[in-house]
Amino acid sequence: MTNTLFPLGHPAFVSNTLDRAAHLRFSDEKLFALENKKDSRAYVIYRDSLVMKKDGDDLRALLSIDEALAFGANPGTIFLGLRDGAAVFGMGIPAQAAEQLVGRDDVAVSELRGMAMQGIVPPEQLSAIAQAKSMVSWHQRHGFCANCGAKSSMAEGGWKRVCPSCKTEHFPRTDPVVIMLVEKGDKCLLGRQKQFPPGMYSCLAGFVEAAETIEDAVRREIFEEAGIRCTDVAYYMTQPWPYPSSLMIGCSARALNDEIVIDRMELEDARWFDRNEAMLMLKREHPDGLAGPHPFAIAHHLLGRWLTPG
Repeated sequence: MTNTLFPLGHPAFVSNTLDRAAHLRFSDEKLFALENKKDSRAYVIYRDSLVMKKDGDDLRALLSIDEALAFGANPGTIFLGLRDGAAVFGMGIPAQAAEQLVGRDDVAVSELRGMAMQGIVPPEQLSAIAQAKSMVSWHQRHGFCANCGAKSSMAEGGWKRVCPSCKTEHFPRTDPVVIMLVEKGDKCLLGRQKQFPPGMYSCLAGFVEAAETIEDAVRREIFEEAGIRCTDVAYYMTQPWPYPSSLMIGCSARALNDEIVIDRMELEDARWFDRNEAMLMLKREHPDGLAGPHPFAIAHHLLGRWLTPG
């Protein structure tokens, strides 16, 4: 169960090495100067993919501003923060420009999740990349004022949009999602959705609704999806999840009943697994080919913690 990329308690996107330096967002002059410094760098995002520079057999995610612009990235940059004093930005790229990069020998446009799972992107960079992806996606989806419909403009280093017509200010949002390992005695509850890889089971999860506590969301989601009543909800850790911009809130809970009633609109299957089965699933050694969540995801760490003595 040991994983060198994402050891227990350290899923993807949780170790941010950037100083967000929020005080610099309010000075267009300072941001412009930083953008033009030779040591400034950028992550270029295309949908769920990352534009990377090929250096021989190696791939490099952190591009110089000149490299990013040469590949066709949008000149409007999102200030992510400072790394060792150097500015790091997030940049989007139009579909036409990204399509023209396909097949080139000096660049790769690859799906972020797969590269992260394989270790192609260093784990210590994933949080900043998630930050870039979330912000680029937000700007692409919120180009017009939700209040009056006029086209809005980027402000404060990309961390705000302002409507020139009605002056409404818009800010990026993060959607809270509870994800939980439910246990009863020596068994845990795992489910699978239709889009999961064959044989994969994971923790149940769902969005926190308006005016709802984390504890209530855990209890509601488990009952709605699997018909299980829960108590003793406890917080474990969170994981930023940039698809497009969520915060996974990892919890545990204790079941009060055994009989599972599956909501087929949400789940394809849900089952109780004992510790031995769950361990085999995480090790990819289950005799029926069943598998648990990848160490990339917080669900793996919820399950791994339950399986770890003490």
